[in-house]
Amino acid sequence: MKKLAPLLVLLAGILWGCMGIYVRILNAAGLFTMNIVFMRALLTSILLGGSLLLFKRSMLKIRLKDLWCFLGNGICSIVFFNFCYFKAITVTSLSVACILLYTAPIIIMVLAFCLFHEGFTKRKLLALAMTFVGCVLVTGVLNDTGSVTMQGILLGLGAGLGYALYSIFSRFALDRGYHTLTITFYTFLFAAVGAACLTPAGEAIRLGLGNPKAGVTLLLLALAATIIPYLTYTLGLQHMDTSKAGIIASVEPVAATMVGVLLYGEGLSVTGVLGMVLVLTALAICSKE
Repeated sequence: MKKLAPLLVLLAGILWGCMGIYVRILNAAGLFTMNIVFMRALLTSILLGGSLLLFKRSMLKIRLKDLWCFLGNGICSIVFFNFCYFKAITVTSLSVACILLYTAPIIIMVLAFCLFHEGFTKRKLLALAMTFVGCVLVTGVLNDTGSVTMQGILLGLGAGLGYALYSIFSRFALDRGYHTLTITFYTFLFAAVGAACLTPAGEAIRLGLGNPKAGVTLLLLALAATIIPYLTYTLGLQHMDTSKAGIIASVEPVAATMVGVLLYGEGLSVTGVLGMVLVLTALAICSKE
């Protein structure tokens, strides 16, 4: 399983990168930002919770003293990340918000060093630098003319912290012996509760389930862009360093860019191609460590 771990994390990053497909369809159906976050978390927790209740009830058991791991994942990671990221794109440009989000691998590496005593190796540092520069080029932030404000920077960095905290809280839960299914279920159960405080839950349910196309899209979002990638990421994390997993998952903007090019006819600049090559090279370096 250790040899497959990088591939599992890579698969998660690619599936997350495809999320824009579902979001565009849902936007057209009238669902936006926190509506989607809430419905995604709600359906994910229902699907996973129902499956565990029917087939593996023992995985629903958690110790009260470990509750903070799952609350941290659901509230501090999923909800906080989404709130900061979506807020960031309203006060600064998408590319600036996106590149600040991808400070996450740096944050993961620092936190993993402090909390889990994971070392800084030359390969990791090289891969981290290449990944960050690659993400800068892929997102096109260097050509961006949008305004950069202190509020936008802080929200973008908050999104990066929230993104990073999933790896950290999941590592704590894994070290306490919890299964990936248990971690994913409770993460999204608490995320659904947290998101319900930030959006009219009734309206989100009405918009999501009242439209057959939106309902099917939400189901696919919960399965293909949430349950499967979070399970594969957490499973891969179980067999590799936290910081290494964070770097490999940074394939997400590359996947998102390719979705834009192949499905929506979006242009791809020379710097974008160079950025993708840098990210993919960094992943190769990281996976061989």
